[in-house]
Amino acid sequence: MKIKFPLFLKFFLGYLFFGVAGFIAVATLSSRLTYSYLTRSRSRTLYAEASLIASTYSTVYQGNDIELANAYPQLQAVATFLQAQIWVMDRRGSIIVDSEGQRDGDRIPNFDPTATGNRSYMTGSYFGSFQEPVLSVSAPITGNYRTYGYVVIHLPMERVQDSANEILNIVYVTFLIVFLLSLSILIVFAVVVYRPLRRITEGARAFAEGNLSYRIRTQSADEMGYLANTMNYMAEKLNASEETEKRFIQNVSHDFRSPLTSIKGYLEAILDGTIPPEMQEKYLRRVIGETERLNKLTQDMLTINSLGAEQALNRTNFDINRVIRDTAASFEGQCMEKNIRLDLRFDVEQEMVYADLGRIQQVLYNLIDNAVKFSPNDSSIDIQSGKLRGKIFVSVKDRGCGIPKKDAARVFDRFYKSDQSRGKDKKGTGLGLAIVKEIIQAHGENIDLVSTEGVGSEFIFSLPAAAQDEV
Repeated sequence: MKIKFPLFLKFFLGYLFFGVAGFIAVATLSSRLTYSYLTRSRSRTLYAEASLIASTYSTVYQGNDIELANAYPQLQAVATFLQAQIWVMDRRGSIIVDSEGQRDGDRIPNFDPTATGNRSYMTGSYFGSFQEPVLSVSAPITGNYRTYGYVVIHLPMERVQDSANEILNIVYVTFLIVFLLSLSILIVFAVVVYRPLRRITEGARAFAEGNLSYRIRTQSADEMGYLANTMNYMAEKLNASEETEKRFIQNVSHDFRSPLTSIKGYLEAILDGTIPPEMQEKYLRRVIGETERLNKLTQDMLTINSLGAEQALNRTNFDINRVIRDTAASFEGQCMEKNIRLDLRFDVEQEMVYADLGRIQQVLYNLIDNAVKFSPNDSSIDIQSGKLRGKIFVSVKDRGCGIPKKDAARVFDRFYKSDQSRGKDKKGTGLGLAIVKEIIQAHGENIDLVSTEGVGSEFIFSLPAAAQDEV
């Protein structure tokens, strides 16, 4: 399936959307907040100046002989400093003094000193006096507990807007710098997350297509690296499992084909008269032998399959020494034919273990059977048991041809037969030792092989000892 919208593209578009939306939000909100803040700030400054001027003019009404016109030069200087226009008005709204000298004597229609409400300022045209919006603050001129006029300062809102724009320019530049610096997050995402994720995706696609030899290249030690290494490990296991399955099918096919071919050949020879009647019984017995071999192979496959499916063990306490004796006794006939002596050596008369009796009998049978098969005539096989560090150890040692080092690591593989065994174990299925290992591992224990080529082999496995209060 083709990816229409890669993760990096989505992340990049999200980054752009965040940047644009963030800029719009900052521009809108900052503009309003800055404009409102500067309006309030300028109004407080202007009101302080207006109150100072009003206190100067109020002396006129406190018995001092001061003309309003005498304050004009000072008024003009303050107006120039504030970049504003200052009026001194009487109670009726007539302009007594104008800092710009343009509206002296004019009367403001609809003048209402209470229009500001609970605020000290107002914005707009100030009762139609200006064509452009202004910020107007007024302070009363009082004396003898009476109000005689007002000092009104008008600041063009354009000045407030200019100051707001300067502050907003700083905000915009700062936002742009932060936005560009945040590109590093996108770069880090691309390097640390997106690229490894793309390699992992390519690897997953290769694995899905059956290319289990593909390996995901990664050098990171984070979660992405762990995921890539885990998928590589999974591919190795799947590849090994596939190879095992192929070998399993090949070995099964080979081991079934040989006896089936023999059975078919003997029966065809009997039917077409190639084998005379007096020899037919001999070859029919061979057919029976081949069918027994097929039956044993089938049983072994069912056994190892049930062990692989983690079939529950029927654990009980039993004497492993007694099981060894009984199992060894079943090989008396084979040992007599080859003049092989079975030496049983036990540290104590009774050694109790906690395990599945039937499965352990199968383990002992397979190990002793292998030892008898590969032991030369007139030799001996040592079978021992003993307790060490809370576990019971059992060993089966022969004095046969031994196992080469190159084969020692694979003797427990299913259907594996070394070159030496192929010449001696014609009827073996190659599953005996695999079954042994599966059973021992199902008990949570281990089995080891000690072998020297030309000297012999020793298999040693452990079992859990029975609890003392249950013996």
